[in-house]
Amino acid sequence: MRPEQTRTYDRASSIVFLKTDAPFGGLSNMAGGFPLWVNGIRALTSEALYQACRFPHLPEVQSLIIEQKSPMAAKMKSKPYRHDSRPDWAKARVKIMRWCLRVKLAQNWRAFSELLLETGERPIVEESLKDAFWGAKATDDGTLVGMNVLGRLLMELREAVRVEERESLMSVQPLAIPNFLLGGRPIEIVTSHVPEHDVELGTASVAPARGETQRPTVTQPSLFDAPAMKEAPPASYLAVCAKIEPVAALKPYAEYKESGSGD
Repeated sequence: MRPEQTRTYDRASSIVFLKTDAPFGGLSNMAGGFPLWVNGIRALTSEALYQACRFPHLPEVQSLIIEQKSPMAAKMKSKPYRHDSRPDWAKARVKIMRWCLRVKLAQNWRAFSELLLETGERPIVEESLKDAFWGAKATDDGTLVGMNVLGRLLMELREAVRVEERESLMSVQPLAIPNFLLGGRPIEIVTSHVPEHDVELGTASVAPARGETQRPTVTQPSLFDAPAMKEAPPASYLAVCAKIEPVAALKPYAEYKESGSGD
């Protein structure tokens, strides 16, 4: 991990979350109460959706992950298959995490937007016991040190809530990356609309329920096309937060051992 991408945070002046039942625990991907629907498939947490995105070529593994009742169980079910993660996972995982957070916001607007705005102007930091990539680790002097990628993505999203029109955040475009699939189908535009009858992945109900109309799928753009989803914060965000390095600029580190809630 390059030193210039490591951040040091003062605990007292930051919004720090670790446990989901603590204040601001809803910022965690492990937090319940923020269900997601993608391609008509229901995921109980953003953690389950993120882990499922590792395996677009293995819909049966996606099903196994998403059907778990707890986010930790979903994460653990992914571990035996991680050697078969999508080949560009190290490069794509930050984009996929950003997309998952956007989906969480669009489909849980009131609760999640209010929680983000409640953090004010303070840095948002995920405290982790062992993961200095997605979060930051406590040190002997009381500070938190790490890349804090999840916290920085949340700060980016917080600013989007402030400066963008709400309507623009109510739908989320699929990422312009190869094989962005869920349940064997290209991931469609995600909207704030929650289907009346959510569909469980891995069952015959992946097809439309009786009486429903099949929604058209979105053709996956080429890797060389312009991204289908905004990858960077708007200009007004950059003006306000010029000192914050855009998370999109982060480079993957093959040598970094992944751990923690979002690995």
